Amino acid sequence: MAKELSPADLIINPDGSIYHLNLLPEDIAETIITVGDPDRVSEISRHFDRIALQKGKREFITHTGYLGKKRITVLSTGIGTDNIDIVLNELDALVNIDFATRTVKEHLTSLNIIRIGTSGAIQPDIPIGTILASSFGIGLDALMNYYIHELSGDEHSLLDGIKTHFSQYKGINPYVTAADNGLLSSIGKQMEQGITVTAPGFYAPQGRQVRAKNAVPNLIRQLQAFRHNQYRITNLEMETAGIYALAKVLGHKALSVNAILASRANFEFSKAPDKVIDKAIKMVLDQL
Repeated sequence: MAKELSPADLIINPDGSIYHLNLLPEDIAETIITVGDPDRVSEISRHFDRIALQKGKREFITHTGYLGKKRITVLSTGIGTDNIDIVLNELDALVNIDFATRTVKEHLTSLNIIRIGTSGAIQPDIPIGTILASSFGIGLDALMNYYIHELSGDEHSLLDGIKTHFSQYKGINPYVTAADNGLLSSIGKQMEQGITVTAPGFYAPQGRQVRAKNAVPNLIRQLQAFRHNQYRITNLEMETAGIYALAKVLGHKALSVNAILASRANFEFSKAPDKVIDKAIKMVLDQL
């Protein structure tokens, strides 16, 4: 008999919705686009032929609608892998837990989760305006210290290389997860591809210095210098690795699409960021 999840482990609101996202199981599609910025949800759903549902709670705004006959959900996550922990677990609960019995369903659903986010390139040959699909996510945050996750051969090899490269920095304990190969080869087929580093913050954790002094000097140069077989690190942001790792743990498929708004190598920022983001949105929707 399936184990019943306690009210403390699985929190369901009085209206039957999941705790943070405020969504009912029937509210979401099996194809989900995540964005960090709540305002970006409507920038995507305006391309839909029909919007069937709009809900919001805190930073989590959800629109579900149709592009032709395809049902798609767009959901804002807010910034960082702490929010990704909430979003991925609650999306999984919506499709794979029976809320009436509080038990895991016998037949599990695998979601397609596509992140459309902004990012900064660290290699000087990647221009601002590039749309880049993450072949791997490397997490510098602590999220996956709390989950059991297994690595493929390629992931193990890449992680060993990363750990060796950053061995002098005792506070960095990275994790690595690959993109779903099917999504990467379909949605990402016309995009640049590279390894994305997910940082646990925006300023010092991404090598920026304003007033506070950085404990990891020359972080960008260290990231630029990494090479492993044919791989190099291409860009920095704050959600990809958490999405990839938790999606894999929970049996979902994930791809991160990055609109490159900054060149960290050339110290430049886009003069038309909205156009770059819209380009990324259209590239993803065209493939769906």
